[in-house]
Amino acid sequence: MTSNSARIVTLRAAGTALVVELGEPLPRVLHWGADLGELSDDGLAALSLTAEGAVLNNSLDVPRRFTVWPTEADGWSGSPAQQGHRAGTATTPRPVLTGASHSVLPGGGGELVIELHDAVSDLAVTLTYRLEPSGVLGVHADLTAGQAGQATEAADGAAPYDLAALGLLLPLPERAGEVLDFTGKWSRERSPQRRPLHYGSHVREMRRGKPGVDSPYLLTVGVPGFGFRDGEVWGLHIGWSGDQRYLAERLPEGAGSDHAVVLGGGELLRAGEVRLAPGETYTSPVCHFAWSDAGLDGLAGRFHDLLRARPTHPSSPRPLHLNSWEAVYFDHDLDRLLRLADKAAEVGVERFVLDDGWFTGRRDDTAGLGDWTVDKTVWPEGLGPLADHVRALGMEFGLWVEPEMVNLDSGLAREHPEWILGPSAGLGPSSRHQYTLDVAHEGAWQYLLDCLDALVAEYGIGYLKWDHNRELHEAVERGPGGADRPGGRAQVLAVYRLMDALKARHPGLEIESCASGGGRIDLGILARTDRVWASDCNDPLERQTIQRWTGQLLPPELVGSHVGPTPSHTTARPGTDTFRMVTALFGHAGIEQDLSACTPQELARLTAWTALYREQRGLLHTGRVVRADLAGDAVLLHGVVAADASAALYTWARLATSPEGQSGRVRLPGLDPDTGYEVRIRTELGLPAFHQTTAPPWLARALEDWLPLPGAVLTRAGLPMPTLEPEHALLIEVREAVWNAA
Repeated sequence: MTSNSARIVTLRAAGTALVVELGEPLPRVLHWGADLGELSDDGLAALSLTAEGAVLNNSLDVPRRFTVWPTEADGWSGSPAQQGHRAGTATTPRPVLTGASHSVLPGGGGELVIELHDAVSDLAVTLTYRLEPSGVLGVHADLTAGQAGQATEAADGAAPYDLAALGLLLPLPERAGEVLDFTGKWSRERSPQRRPLHYGSHVREMRRGKPGVDSPYLLTVGVPGFGFRDGEVWGLHIGWSGDQRYLAERLPEGAGSDHAVVLGGGELLRAGEVRLAPGETYTSPVCHFAWSDAGLDGLAGRFHDLLRARPTHPSSPRPLHLNSWEAVYFDHDLDRLLRLADKAAEVGVERFVLDDGWFTGRRDDTAGLGDWTVDKTVWPEGLGPLADHVRALGMEFGLWVEPEMVNLDSGLAREHPEWILGPSAGLGPSSRHQYTLDVAHEGAWQYLLDCLDALVAEYGIGYLKWDHNRELHEAVERGPGGADRPGGRAQVLAVYRLMDALKARHPGLEIESCASGGGRIDLGILARTDRVWASDCNDPLERQTIQRWTGQLLPPELVGSHVGPTPSHTTARPGTDTFRMVTALFGHAGIEQDLSACTPQELARLTAWTALYREQRGLLHTGRVVRADLAGDAVLLHGVVAADASAALYTWARLATSPEGQSGRVRLPGLDPDTGYEVRIRTELGLPAFHQTTAPPWLARALEDWLPLPGAVLTRAGLPMPTLEPEHALLIEVREAVWNAA
């Protein structure tokens, strides 16, 4: 069997592989998924040969091929890679391969760059596949319009190319038959939803100017019944902080031999948003694809590895926060805040963040946004007395801002109404009493940079909680004579540029991405931020699920998780200290309540909790996130296991009652079955309430001291778990046995 094997490129990393045949007129993906090993020339030829499917009745007269840039020219009837036109013409692209190069990355993986040219639309396309050492495949495209004077006949007249849509697509096999993605609302983000992948298109379009609290987040397609610990899955995340389009598509004729399903997406473009004049380039967001044969935990592990390998990933221990919002709201009184800072330092807080209410005219949420100077009526000496006091107590000082928004009742709106993003015909309804500032307007952009730069410099701010509370509707840039243009894409790029410029001036500055809670969590914003706020809801019952699924993309050290007061601010649900603290432990932890109102007993438990966080964060923020597959949703078992499986911390949580009285044996995922371990129950935060007469014998012993247990018992047989009352949790610590390690 012979083949021009030099025309087949294989990228391999972390047990996964992408194999592309650089055929003409267009390359095609021969395989994406499990690593096929180091294939010989004959092996590569066999892969190419077996990629050809049958010629069907009433179909194309040649075998159907799904190329790297699928269009109708291939006979492809599904979602195309490219849609657009030049003044209503040049609507049927026929790109051809013009060149390709590939390289190996340090640490594993590689990069394949494919050059295409479409004579119909006179576009040059550069398609880049980058397989990271984590096994995550990043794909993006650059489209450049033909140079003036070199346009083809189809593009004659120098009409701009209107790009309507660009989708980056990969083929999946027939067995990929079930879809998991997410929806949600304010204070209930990332609610999972699963369904069979039937024929047709499963499409999720986000038109909120940001991913939104109902973001698909990580669209996953897998073999039916896949779980956290097993099953083959393929996932996609779009690294873009604006409008998005996700799709999983199955056509009756398929897409090739074993290619029955297509997974892909990209930026959702508004009509007229991208018009390419000769020489101009559109660069798509990066679509992050990942495959795993170890279920959702395997998929999550790849994304966690990807993020942790970034040069900008936080490397220092994540400081324990106190955020002032649910402690004082808009009631900014210096003496009260000084007392709050004192209490925070006493219990072990390391970063004190002053939330909304500090700037000019901001006594409630109806006024002041846009006026980023300290309100002298409330803070006659500025923020210095508080910031200095916080640092004198050994804590870092942080501040809340919402630079992209403006209240009409503000000096900025009155002075610069032209900086408000909206149509010339007039603004639509406000949301949360606010509108969006046109950050892409150079005057507005420079104003924000100057204000933020001055604040950070004057008060030695080490951390900004950067909020984004409203959705973008009618996001257009005003033009002369009412010639408005879509402005959503420009807004995102301007915000990226603003954050980058601010960090360049203040290299140590950390930024949190907050958007009414978890409304802007994506790898585009995380390329320039250091933490996300998963939800405005601190209710631990809701947070158990929110944090569980936020962790499908992000490792715990990037996810803010706070102990709030009881009853909960967002649900009015009462709760126990133990459940609140155990829940908040598994993330970048913090406190969000008025410590001056706490009893000595509550303060003592919080002090014990902060000590436990400092003790365990080395494990929690470097280990592998694991989640057990259990019947029903009444109980959860999740944890973090050290990379070498030498230690772990688990939570056994009950969210609701269930028909069964016993949970039976529950296996602890992630440990080594051939290693000896010791298990104990951490009791510093108090014990949960039990719905039983006596505990399982192993639990009684683990409450007293370390209990030796073989790894095979923990991982293969499992432990009979106690029955807890609803909204209670048990903290289980595991370490490699001293006698085993020796």
